[in-house]
Amino acid sequence: MPLNTGDPGYGGAPGAGLAASLGHSESAPMLVPEWKRWQPLSKEELAVVAGGPGWRRVRFYLLLLFWVSWLAMLAVAIAIILLSPRPVVTPLSWFQKSVFLQLKPDVLTEQSSNGSADSSVLSEQLRYLSHLGIGAVILGGLYDRSPSLNLTNPDVGSRSSAQMQQFLSESNKVGLKVVLDLCEANVAENANESSNLSATEHDSLRFWLEKGVAGFAICDTDAAYSEETLLEWRGILEEFSSPEEKIIVVKKMQDVLSPVNISLVDMVMRTILPSSSHLLSANEVVNAIETNMQVKQDVWPSWTVGGKASPNLKKLLLVLMMTVPGSPAFQTVEEIEQTENLPLKDGVAHGQTNGSVAVRKTRSSAVALFNSLSHSRAREEALQYGSFTFLPVNSSIQFSSNSTLASPSSPPILAFLRSWGCVHFLILLNTGSEHHALDPTWATSLPEAGVFVISTEMDRLGSTTLHSLELRPHEAVVIKLFDARSYA
Repeated sequence: MPLNTGDPGYGGAPGAGLAASLGHSESAPMLVPEWKRWQPLSKEELAVVAGGPGWRRVRFYLLLLFWVSWLAMLAVAIAIILLSPRPVVTPLSWFQKSVFLQLKPDVLTEQSSNGSADSSVLSEQLRYLSHLGIGAVILGGLYDRSPSLNLTNPDVGSRSSAQMQQFLSESNKVGLKVVLDLCEANVAENANESSNLSATEHDSLRFWLEKGVAGFAICDTDAAYSEETLLEWRGILEEFSSPEEKIIVVKKMQDVLSPVNISLVDMVMRTILPSSSHLLSANEVVNAIETNMQVKQDVWPSWTVGGKASPNLKKLLLVLMMTVPGSPAFQTVEEIEQTENLPLKDGVAHGQTNGSVAVRKTRSSAVALFNSLSHSRAREEALQYGSFTFLPVNSSIQFSSNSTLASPSSPPILAFLRSWGCVHFLILLNTGSEHHALDPTWATSLPEAGVFVISTEMDRLGSTTLHSLELRPHEAVVIKLFDARSYA
Protein backbone atom coordinates (compact mmCIF):
# COMPACT_ATOMS: atom_id res chain seq x y z
CA MET A 1 0.00 0.00 0.00
CA PRO A 2 1.57 3.35 -0.97
CA LEU A 3 2.71 5.62 1.72
CA ASN A 4 0.83 8.76 2.28
CA THR A 5 3.34 11.44 1.62
CA GLY A 6 1.19 14.06 3.08
CA ASP A 7 0.79 12.31 6.35
CA PRO A 8 2.83 14.09 8.99
CA GLY A 9 3.31 10.79 10.76
CA TYR A 10 6.17 8.36 10.86
CA GLY A 11 8.24 8.33 7.65
CA GLY A 12 6.46 11.29 6.22
CA ALA A 13 8.24 14.26 4.82
CA PRO A 14 8.09 17.40 6.82
CA GLY A 15 5.37 19.68 5.90
CA ALA A 16 4.56 23.26 6.37
CA GLY A 17 3.71 22.76 10.00
CA LEU A 18 7.18 21.50 10.79
CA ALA A 19 8.81 24.39 9.02
CA ALA A 20 6.70 26.76 10.97
CA SER A 21 7.60 24.96 14.16
CA LEU A 22 11.36 25.26 13.43
CA GLY A 23 11.09 28.86 12.66
CA HIS A 24 9.35 29.42 15.97
CA SER A 25 12.05 27.54 17.94
CA GLU A 26 14.89 29.61 16.48
CA SER A 27 13.36 32.73 17.82
CA ALA A 28 13.06 31.34 21.41
CA PRO A 29 15.74 32.52 23.92
CA MET A 30 18.47 30.03 25.15
CA LEU A 31 18.63 28.96 28.84
CA VAL A 32 21.81 30.52 30.44
CA PRO A 33 22.71 29.48 34.08
CA GLU A 34 22.98 32.29 36.52
CA TRP A 35 26.61 32.52 38.16
CA LYS A 36 26.98 34.20 41.52
CA ARG A 37 29.76 36.79 41.42
CA TRP A 38 32.52 36.44 44.24
CA GLN A 39 32.70 39.24 46.73
CA PRO A 40 35.02 39.61 49.74
CA LEU A 41 33.61 39.29 53.20
CA SER A 42 32.56 42.43 54.85
CA LYS A 43 34.00 43.55 58.13
CA GLU A 44 31.05 42.25 60.06
CA GLU A 45 31.12 38.88 58.27
CA LEU A 46 34.86 38.52 58.77
CA ALA A 47 34.51 39.21 62.49
CA VAL A 48 31.87 36.53 62.74
CA VAL A 49 33.98 33.91 60.90
CA ALA A 50 37.27 34.76 62.70
CA GLY A 51 35.63 34.50 66.06
CA GLY A 52 34.56 30.97 65.39
CA PRO A 53 35.90 28.04 67.44
CA GLY A 54 37.90 26.60 64.50
CA TRP A 55 40.05 29.68 63.92
CA ARG A 56 40.50 30.21 67.63
CA ARG A 57 41.94 26.72 67.94
CA VAL A 58 44.31 27.27 65.00
CA ARG A 59 45.63 30.53 66.41
CA PHE A 60 46.15 28.99 69.81
CA TYR A 61 48.22 26.09 68.46
CA LEU A 62 50.30 28.37 66.24
CA LEU A 63 51.13 30.65 69.15
CA LEU A 64 51.96 27.67 71.35
CA LEU A 65 54.23 26.24 68.65
CA PHE A 66 56.09 29.56 68.35
CA TRP A 67 56.84 29.87 72.04
CA VAL A 68 57.78 26.20 72.42
CA SER A 69 60.19 26.49 69.48
CA TRP A 70 61.69 29.71 70.85
CA LEU A 71 62.20 28.20 74.32
CA ALA A 72 63.70 25.06 72.79
CA MET A 73 66.24 27.09 70.79
CA LEU A 74 67.11 29.10 73.89
CA ALA A 75 67.60 25.92 75.93
CA VAL A 76 69.82 24.41 73.22
CA ALA A 77 71.95 27.57 73.05
CA ILE A 78 72.40 27.62 76.83
CA ALA A 79 73.28 23.91 76.82
CA ILE A 80 75.90 24.44 74.10
CA ILE A 81 77.47 27.28 76.07
CA LEU A 82 77.53 25.31 79.32
CA LEU A 83 78.76 22.06 77.80
CA SER A 84 81.39 23.60 75.52
CA PRO A 85 84.92 22.93 76.78
CA ARG A 86 86.54 26.03 78.22
CA PRO A 87 90.22 26.74 78.81
CA VAL A 88 91.04 26.35 82.47
CA VAL A 89 92.23 29.67 83.83
CA THR A 90 95.55 29.23 85.56
CA PRO A 91 95.92 31.64 88.48
CA LEU A 92 99.29 33.34 88.21
CA SER A 93 101.34 34.72 91.06
CA TRP A 94 102.80 38.20 90.89
CA PHE A 95 106.24 37.01 89.77
CA GLN A 96 104.71 35.04 86.89
CA LYS A 97 103.07 38.19 85.54
CA SER A 98 105.97 40.57 86.18
CA VAL A 99 108.81 41.79 84.00
CA PHE A 100 112.09 41.71 85.96
CA LEU A 101 115.03 44.10 85.74
CA GLN A 102 118.43 43.28 87.24
CA LEU A 103 120.08 46.36 88.70
CA LYS A 104 123.05 47.40 90.76
CA PRO A 105 122.28 49.77 93.65
CA ASP A 106 124.35 52.65 92.27
CA VAL A 107 122.30 52.73 89.04
CA LEU A 108 119.16 53.78 90.88
CA THR A 109 120.82 56.23 93.27
CA GLU A 110 121.83 58.96 90.85
CA GLN A 111 122.66 62.30 92.38
CA SER A 112 120.69 65.43 91.70
CA SER A 113 121.96 68.29 89.56
CA ASN A 114 123.66 69.96 92.54
CA GLY A 115 125.62 66.80 93.34
CA SER A 116 123.74 65.80 96.49
CA ALA A 117 121.65 62.71 97.01
CA ASP A 118 117.97 63.41 96.57
CA SER A 119 115.12 61.01 97.31
CA SER A 120 112.95 62.72 94.68
CA VAL A 121 115.44 61.70 91.98
CA LEU A 122 115.24 58.08 93.11
CA SER A 123 111.46 58.19 93.22
CA GLU A 124 111.31 59.70 89.72
CA GLN A 125 113.56 56.99 88.31
CA LEU A 126 111.52 54.24 89.92
CA ARG A 127 108.31 55.74 88.53
CA TYR A 128 109.93 55.74 85.09
CA LEU A 129 110.67 52.02 85.40
CA SER A 130 107.13 51.33 86.54
CA HIS A 131 105.78 53.33 83.60
CA LEU A 132 107.82 51.17 81.22
CA GLY A 133 106.11 48.07 82.56
CA ILE A 134 108.78 46.77 84.94
CA GLY A 135 107.12 44.91 87.79
CA ALA A 136 110.06 43.69 89.85
CA VAL A 137 113.72 44.54 90.41
CA ILE A 138 116.46 42.05 91.24
CA LEU A 139 118.91 44.05 93.28
CA GLY A 140 122.44 42.65 93.21
CA GLY A 141 125.98 43.68 94.03
CA LEU A 142 125.24 44.29 97.70
CA TYR A 143 127.57 41.76 99.28
CA ASP A 144 131.04 40.44 98.70
CA ARG A 145 132.32 36.98 99.55
CA SER A 146 133.93 37.96 102.84
CA PRO A 147 133.93 35.21 105.46
CA SER A 148 132.12 37.45 107.96
CA LEU A 149 129.06 38.19 105.89
CA ASN A 150 126.36 40.25 107.58
CA LEU A 151 123.20 40.25 105.48
CA THR A 152 121.70 43.12 107.47
CA ASN A 153 124.55 45.45 106.50
CA PRO A 154 125.35 45.75 102.80
CA ASP A 155 128.84 46.55 101.57
CA VAL A 156 129.62 50.07 102.79
CA GLY A 157 131.53 50.78 99.64
CA SER A 158 128.38 50.17 97.66
CA ARG A 159 125.40 51.31 99.72
CA SER A 160 124.62 51.78 103.36
CA SER A 161 121.79 50.01 105.09
CA ALA A 162 119.84 53.29 105.43
CA GLN A 163 120.05 53.95 101.69
CA MET A 164 118.87 50.43 100.96
CA GLN A 165 115.90 50.83 103.24
CA GLN A 166 115.05 54.10 101.51
CA PHE A 167 115.24 52.34 98.16
CA LEU A 168 112.88 49.61 99.39
CA SER A 169 110.44 52.19 100.71
CA GLU A 170 110.39 54.16 97.44
CA SER A 171 110.01 50.95 95.42
CA ASN A 172 106.98 49.88 97.40
CA LYS A 173 105.37 53.28 96.84
CA VAL A 174 105.44 52.89 93.06
CA GLY A 175 104.48 49.20 93.14
CA LEU A 176 107.87 47.69 92.30
CA LYS A 177 108.77 44.39 93.94
CA VAL A 178 112.37 44.00 95.08
CA VAL A 179 114.18 40.66 95.06
CA LEU A 180 117.48 40.65 96.93
CA ASP A 181 120.24 38.98 94.93
CA LEU A 182 122.47 36.82 97.16
CA CYS A 183 124.10 35.00 94.28
CA GLU A 184 127.76 34.15 94.95
CA ALA A 185 127.53 35.38 98.52
CA ASN A 186 128.72 32.84 101.03
CA VAL A 187 125.29 32.27 102.56
CA ALA A 188 125.10 28.90 104.37
CA GLU A 189 128.81 28.22 103.89
CA ASN A 190 129.47 28.65 107.58
CA ALA A 191 126.37 26.84 108.75
CA ASN A 192 126.34 24.85 111.96
CA GLU A 193 126.25 21.10 111.77
CA SER A 194 122.89 20.94 113.50
CA SER A 195 121.35 23.57 111.26
CA ASN A 196 122.12 24.67 107.74
CA LEU A 197 121.56 28.31 108.64
CA SER A 198 123.01 30.04 111.66
CA ALA A 199 120.83 32.13 113.93
CA THR A 200 122.37 35.30 112.47
CA GLU A 201 121.44 34.32 108.95
CA HIS A 202 117.91 33.46 110.09
CA ASP A 203 117.62 36.92 111.58
CA SER A 204 119.10 38.50 108.46
CA LEU A 205 116.51 36.94 106.18
CA ARG A 206 113.72 38.02 108.48
CA PHE A 207 115.23 41.51 108.69
CA TRP A 208 114.94 42.12 104.93
CA LEU A 209 111.55 40.45 104.67
CA GLU A 210 110.25 42.82 107.31
CA LYS A 211 111.64 45.74 105.28
CA GLY A 212 109.54 44.69 102.28
CA VAL A 213 111.82 42.45 100.22
CA ALA A 214 109.73 40.18 97.97
CA GLY A 215 112.22 37.32 97.89
CA PHE A 216 115.79 36.21 97.40
CA ALA A 217 117.85 35.07 94.43
CA ILE A 218 120.71 32.58 94.62
CA CYS A 219 122.88 30.72 92.10
CA ASP A 220 122.78 26.98 91.56
CA THR A 221 126.49 26.98 92.42
CA ASP A 222 125.94 28.46 95.90
CA ALA A 223 126.06 26.45 99.08
CA ALA A 224 122.54 27.66 99.83
CA TYR A 225 121.29 25.69 96.80
CA SER A 226 120.62 22.51 98.68
CA GLU A 227 117.42 20.85 99.70
CA GLU A 228 118.12 21.23 103.42
CA THR A 229 118.89 24.96 103.16
CA LEU A 230 115.99 25.65 100.82
CA LEU A 231 113.64 23.93 103.25
CA GLU A 232 114.72 26.33 106.00
CA TRP A 233 114.43 29.31 103.67
CA ARG A 234 110.96 28.21 102.62
CA GLY A 235 109.87 28.01 106.23
CA ILE A 236 111.06 31.56 106.89
CA LEU A 237 109.45 32.92 103.72
CA GLU A 238 106.10 31.36 104.57
CA GLU A 239 106.04 33.41 107.76
CA PHE A 240 105.89 36.56 105.57
CA SER A 241 103.89 35.23 102.60
CA SER A 242 100.71 37.02 103.57
CA PRO A 243 99.19 38.84 101.76
CA GLU A 244 101.67 38.34 98.88
CA GLU A 245 103.90 35.39 98.22
CA LYS A 246 107.63 35.62 98.89
CA ILE A 247 109.76 33.80 96.36
CA ILE A 248 113.09 32.01 95.89
CA VAL A 249 114.77 32.54 92.53
CA VAL A 250 117.59 30.32 91.30
CA LYS A 251 119.99 31.57 88.64
CA LYS A 252 121.12 28.73 86.40
CA MET A 253 124.90 29.02 86.04
CA GLN A 254 125.71 25.42 85.08
CA ASP A 255 124.76 23.57 81.93
CA VAL A 256 122.65 21.09 83.90
CA LEU A 257 120.62 22.24 86.89
CA SER A 258 121.32 20.18 89.99
CA PRO A 259 118.26 18.20 91.02
CA VAL A 260 116.39 19.46 94.07
CA ASN A 261 112.81 19.40 95.19
CA ILE A 262 111.20 21.70 92.61
CA SER A 263 108.49 22.73 95.07
CA LEU A 264 111.14 24.62 97.05
CA VAL A 265 112.00 26.91 94.12
CA ASP A 266 109.57 29.38 92.59
CA MET A 267 111.47 30.49 89.50
CA VAL A 268 114.62 29.52 87.59
CA MET A 269 116.47 32.14 85.53
CA ARG A 270 117.86 30.77 82.28
CA THR A 271 119.71 32.29 79.35
CA ILE A 272 118.41 32.06 75.80
CA LEU A 273 121.82 32.40 74.15
CA PRO A 274 124.93 30.55 75.33
CA SER A 275 127.91 32.47 76.67
CA SER A 276 130.47 33.28 74.01
CA SER A 277 133.48 35.52 73.55
CA HIS A 278 132.35 36.46 70.03
CA LEU A 279 129.10 37.61 68.46
CA LEU A 280 126.89 34.66 67.71
CA SER A 281 125.87 34.19 64.11
CA ALA A 282 122.25 34.17 63.03
CA ASN A 283 122.28 30.37 62.66
CA GLU A 284 123.72 29.98 66.15
CA VAL A 285 121.03 32.26 67.53
CA VAL A 286 118.31 30.21 65.80
CA ASN A 287 119.72 26.91 67.09
CA ALA A 288 119.93 28.25 70.65
CA ILE A 289 116.35 29.53 70.55
CA GLU A 290 115.00 26.28 69.14
CA THR A 291 116.87 24.23 71.73
CA ASN A 292 115.75 26.26 74.75
CA MET A 293 112.16 26.75 73.68
CA GLN A 294 111.52 23.05 73.12
CA VAL A 295 112.84 21.92 76.52
CA LYS A 296 110.12 21.10 79.03
CA GLN A 297 110.29 23.39 82.05
CA ASP A 298 109.43 21.87 85.43
CA VAL A 299 109.74 25.22 87.24
CA TRP A 300 108.42 28.57 86.08
CA PRO A 301 111.18 29.97 83.83
CA SER A 302 112.63 33.44 83.66
CA TRP A 303 114.55 34.31 80.50
CA THR A 304 117.58 36.52 79.98
CA VAL A 305 119.46 37.04 76.71
CA GLY A 306 122.77 35.81 78.04
CA GLY A 307 125.22 35.54 75.12
CA LYS A 308 126.30 38.16 72.62
CA ALA A 309 124.32 38.64 69.43
CA SER A 310 124.42 41.08 66.56
CA PRO A 311 123.04 44.55 67.39
CA ASN A 312 120.57 44.03 64.53
CA LEU A 313 118.93 41.25 66.55
CA LYS A 314 118.42 43.20 69.77
CA LYS A 315 114.83 44.18 69.05
CA LEU A 316 114.05 40.71 67.74
CA LEU A 317 115.32 39.15 70.98
CA LEU A 318 113.31 41.69 72.95
CA VAL A 319 110.11 40.57 71.18
CA LEU A 320 111.06 36.93 71.78
CA MET A 321 111.59 37.37 75.52
CA MET A 322 108.30 39.19 75.99
CA THR A 323 106.18 36.66 74.10
CA VAL A 324 107.47 33.23 75.20
CA PRO A 325 106.11 31.54 78.35
CA GLY A 326 107.89 32.74 81.46
CA SER A 327 108.99 35.97 83.08
CA PRO A 328 111.48 38.08 81.11
CA ALA A 329 114.44 39.42 83.09
CA PHE A 330 116.58 42.18 81.61
CA GLN A 331 120.12 42.67 82.81
CA THR A 332 120.38 46.45 82.34
CA VAL A 333 118.26 49.46 81.44
CA GLU A 334 120.39 49.81 78.30
CA GLU A 335 119.14 46.42 77.18
CA ILE A 336 115.61 47.80 77.20
CA GLU A 337 116.50 51.14 75.62
CA GLN A 338 118.80 49.51 73.04
CA THR A 339 121.66 51.88 73.91
CA GLU A 340 125.20 51.28 75.07
CA ASN A 341 127.05 53.16 77.83
CA LEU A 342 124.17 55.57 78.30
CA PRO A 343 123.20 55.89 82.00
CA LEU A 344 119.69 56.29 83.25
CA LYS A 345 119.07 60.00 83.90
CA ASP A 346 116.20 61.89 85.34
CA GLY A 347 115.77 63.71 82.05
CA VAL A 348 114.46 60.50 80.47
CA ALA A 349 111.18 60.83 82.25
CA HIS A 350 110.76 64.34 80.86
CA GLY A 351 111.84 63.43 77.35
CA GLN A 352 115.10 65.41 77.62
CA THR A 353 117.68 62.78 76.79
CA ASN A 354 121.34 63.50 76.27
CA GLY A 355 123.35 62.49 73.24
CA SER A 356 122.96 62.71 69.50
CA VAL A 357 119.73 62.70 67.54
CA ALA A 358 120.38 59.10 66.46
CA VAL A 359 120.73 57.98 70.07
CA ARG A 360 117.52 59.74 71.03
CA LYS A 361 115.66 58.17 68.13
CA THR A 362 117.02 54.73 68.97
CA ARG A 363 116.07 55.07 72.62
CA SER A 364 112.61 56.43 71.79
CA SER A 365 111.89 53.61 69.34
CA ALA A 366 113.14 50.91 71.72
CA VAL A 367 111.22 52.32 74.69
CA ALA A 368 108.03 52.47 72.59
CA LEU A 369 108.53 48.85 71.55
CA PHE A 370 109.17 47.68 75.11
CA ASN A 371 106.23 49.66 76.45
CA SER A 372 103.90 48.17 73.85
CA LEU A 373 105.16 44.66 74.55
CA SER A 374 104.82 44.96 78.32
CA HIS A 375 101.28 46.31 78.13
CA SER A 376 100.21 43.68 75.57
CA ARG A 377 101.64 40.97 77.78
CA ALA A 378 99.80 42.34 80.81
CA ARG A 379 96.35 42.43 79.19
CA GLU A 380 96.40 39.44 76.82
CA GLU A 381 95.62 36.09 78.42
CA ALA A 382 97.17 34.18 75.53
CA LEU A 383 100.54 35.85 76.16
CA GLN A 384 100.35 35.22 79.90
CA TYR A 385 99.33 31.59 80.24
CA GLY A 386 98.27 30.52 76.75
CA SER A 387 99.57 27.33 75.21
CA PHE A 388 102.88 27.47 73.38
CA THR A 389 103.27 25.73 70.02
CA PHE A 390 106.63 25.90 68.32
CA LEU A 391 106.35 25.76 64.54
CA PRO A 392 109.58 24.21 63.24
CA VAL A 393 110.70 25.58 59.91
CA ASN A 394 112.06 22.37 58.49
CA SER A 395 108.82 20.42 58.63
CA SER A 396 105.91 22.81 58.89
CA ILE A 397 106.96 26.04 57.21
CA GLN A 398 108.50 26.80 53.87
CA PHE A 399 109.66 30.26 52.96
CA SER A 400 110.64 31.72 49.61
CA SER A 401 112.98 34.65 49.16
CA ASN A 402 111.76 37.96 47.79
CA SER A 403 114.14 38.03 44.84
CA THR A 404 116.37 35.03 44.42
CA LEU A 405 116.25 31.64 46.04
CA ALA A 406 117.56 31.69 49.58
CA SER A 407 120.89 30.01 50.04
CA PRO A 408 120.92 26.77 52.05
CA SER A 409 123.03 28.49 54.73
CA SER A 410 120.60 31.39 55.20
CA PRO A 411 119.09 31.36 58.72
CA PRO A 412 115.48 30.18 58.84
CA ILE A 413 112.49 32.07 60.08
CA LEU A 414 111.26 31.11 63.53
CA ALA A 415 107.56 30.95 64.26
CA PHE A 416 105.50 29.98 67.29
CA LEU A 417 101.90 30.27 68.38
CA ARG A 418 100.42 31.38 71.69
CA SER A 419 96.78 30.30 71.98
CA TRP A 420 94.03 30.80 74.50
CA GLY A 421 90.51 29.75 73.55
CA CYS A 422 89.73 31.17 70.13
CA VAL A 423 92.46 33.82 70.30
CA HIS A 424 95.82 33.07 68.69
CA PHE A 425 99.00 35.11 68.61
CA LEU A 426 101.45 34.27 65.83
CA ILE A 427 105.02 35.43 66.41
CA LEU A 428 107.36 35.44 63.41
CA LEU A 429 111.11 36.12 63.72
CA ASN A 430 113.28 36.75 60.67
CA THR A 431 116.86 36.39 61.91
CA GLY A 432 118.34 36.69 58.43
CA SER A 433 119.45 39.72 56.43
CA GLU A 434 117.08 39.10 53.50
CA HIS A 435 113.42 39.74 52.83
CA HIS A 436 111.24 36.67 53.13
CA ALA A 437 107.66 36.02 52.08
CA LEU A 438 105.49 33.34 53.60
CA ASP A 439 104.66 30.34 51.47
CA PRO A 440 100.84 30.35 50.97
CA THR A 441 100.65 26.62 51.74
CA TRP A 442 102.34 26.62 55.14
CA ALA A 443 99.53 28.06 57.25
CA THR A 444 96.54 26.05 56.04
CA SER A 445 95.60 25.09 59.61
CA LEU A 446 95.75 28.70 60.87
CA PRO A 447 93.27 31.52 60.30
CA GLU A 448 94.32 33.49 57.27
CA ALA A 449 93.54 36.98 58.54
CA GLY A 450 94.65 38.91 61.58
CA VAL A 451 95.79 42.28 62.81
CA PHE A 452 99.27 43.54 63.56
CA VAL A 453 99.89 43.97 67.27
CA ILE A 454 103.61 44.72 67.37
CA SER A 455 106.52 44.92 64.96
CA THR A 456 110.15 45.69 65.72
CA GLU A 457 109.99 49.03 63.91
CA MET A 458 106.50 49.86 65.22
CA ASP A 459 105.36 50.75 61.70
CA ARG A 460 102.93 47.92 60.89
CA LEU A 461 99.30 48.70 61.63
CA GLY A 462 95.90 47.37 60.66
CA SER A 463 94.79 44.06 59.23
CA THR A 464 96.88 41.61 57.25
CA THR A 465 96.76 38.16 55.70
CA LEU A 466 99.41 35.51 56.08
CA HIS A 467 99.50 34.93 52.33
CA SER A 468 100.54 38.51 51.62
CA LEU A 469 102.92 39.00 54.56
CA GLU A 470 106.57 39.72 53.83
CA LEU A 471 109.15 39.94 56.59
CA ARG A 472 111.98 42.42 56.42
CA PRO A 473 115.54 41.66 57.53
CA HIS A 474 115.92 41.13 61.29
CA GLU A 475 112.23 41.83 61.80
CA ALA A 476 109.87 40.33 64.35
CA VAL A 477 106.10 40.71 64.15
CA VAL A 478 103.27 39.73 66.46
CA ILE A 479 99.93 39.07 64.74
CA LYS A 480 96.67 38.45 66.54
CA LEU A 481 94.63 35.84 64.70
CA PHE A 482 90.97 35.05 65.20
CA ASP A 483 89.46 31.64 64.47
CA ALA A 484 86.11 32.47 62.85
CA ARG A 485 84.97 28.85 63.19
CA SER A 486 84.87 29.22 66.96
CA TYR A 487 82.19 31.88 66.64
CA ALA A 488 80.03 29.93 64.18
